[in-house]
Amino acid sequence: MKYIEAIDRLNEIMQQMESGELDVDALTETLKEARQLLAFCKEKLHNIDQDVQKIMDAAQGGE
Repeated sequence: MKYIEAIDRLNEIMQQMESGELDVDALTETLKEARQLLAFCKEKLHNIDQDVQKIMDAAQGGE
C-alpha cells in the first residue's frame, strides 16, 4: 500500500464516522483498520525522515 492510499482510506473512514454510517459492529472493525493505517503512515513518515536526515548529513559532510 502507498502512503496516499492509506491517507485516502483514513479520510473515508473519518467521513463514515462523522456521517454516522457505521453501526457498532462495523465501527469496531473500522477503528481497528484505522489504527493499522495510522501505524503504517507513522512508520512511512519516520522512514522518510531518516532518509532525509541521512541525505542532509551526507550533503553537509561533502562540503
